[in-house]
Amino acid sequence: MVLVADSGSTKTDWIMSSQEYGIAEVRTSGINPVRDSRDAIFHVITEELVPRLPSGCKPSVIYFYGAGCMQPYSHTVLQVLGSVFPVARAHVESDLLGAARALCGNRPGVACILGTGANSCLYDGHAILAHVPPLGYILGDEGSGAFLGKTLLGNVLKGIFPREMCEVFLYEHKLTEAEIIDRVYHQPQPNRFLASLVPFVARHRDEGCVHAMLEESFRLFFSRNVRAYAHPEMPVNFVGGVASAFARELEDAAHAEGMSVGKILRRPIQELASYHNPEPRQARQTEHFTKIC
Repeated sequence: MVLVADSGSTKTDWIMSSQEYGIAEVRTSGINPVRDSRDAIFHVITEELVPRLPSGCKPSVIYFYGAGCMQPYSHTVLQVLGSVFPVARAHVESDLLGAARALCGNRPGVACILGTGANSCLYDGHAILAHVPPLGYILGDEGSGAFLGKTLLGNVLKGIFPREMCEVFLYEHKLTEAEIIDRVYHQPQPNRFLASLVPFVARHRDEGCVHAMLEESFRLFFSRNVRAYAHPEMPVNFVGGVASAFARELEDAAHAEGMSVGKILRRPIQELASYHNPEPRQARQTEHFTKIC
C-alpha cells in the first residue's frame, strides 16, 4: 500500500493506493514543520487522517511532500509518520520537488508553484538542479496571491487605479486605510490576508487596470525567477490556485518574456499518486474534497 501526501500550510491532500482497498482520498488540515510542533502534526495524522482510511489499512510506503519540509524540519514529519505507521518506509520531501514530479514526471523541465506564495526550480527528471529563492511576500514571491493582494492594495490606496475601481474595492471589503495597515503590519499571517483579496482581482480581471497589474506581476515572476534557469526553450509548468485561475494572463506574460507555459495543475496530488503508483486500481473508497482557492 502506498500513501502519498501533498501538504501546504492550510490543507493536506492524501491518497492511499492498494490492490486490496483501491484508492482512498482524504483532505486534512495543513502540516508545516517550520510552524507546527510535533504534537500538532501527530494530532492531524492520528485524528484527521487515520480514522478516515479503510479499516486495517496500513501503508508500506509513504511519500510526503510539504511546505517547510527541508532539513532539519522535515525530520519532525519523518518521526511522526514513523510513530504512527511503524512498518512503513517514509520519505519526506519539499512541496517544490512534489510539484516538479507531478508536472514533469521523469522528464526534465521547469516547475513552479503559484498559490498564496511562489516558488520555482529547474528539474532534471529526478531531482532539483537549480532553485531561485522566492524570498517570501515582502522581498519576492512575484506573481503569488500575496503579491497580487499587496499590489492591489497599493494601487487602491495610492489612487493608481481609477477612482471608481478604488471605491468598489473599499465598499466590497468594508475596509479603511487604517484597517488595512493594521491587518498587514500588526495582525498575524498578513500573507493570507493579502492572498484573500485575489477573488476581487479575478472578478475584475477584464478591466484594463487589473489586467495590466496581472501581466506586470506575472512578467516579474518570469524575469526575476524563471529566466535564471537559462532554458527559454523549455515550457514553464505550474501548480497552484493562482496559476490555475489566471492561466490566460500567465500565458500572455510568458509570451511577452519570450517563454511559453506548459502544464498547469490546480493541485498536484493525483499526478503525484500516479508518479509513485503508475497503475492504481479503480477507486473503491473516495472522500470527496471541497475545492479551495
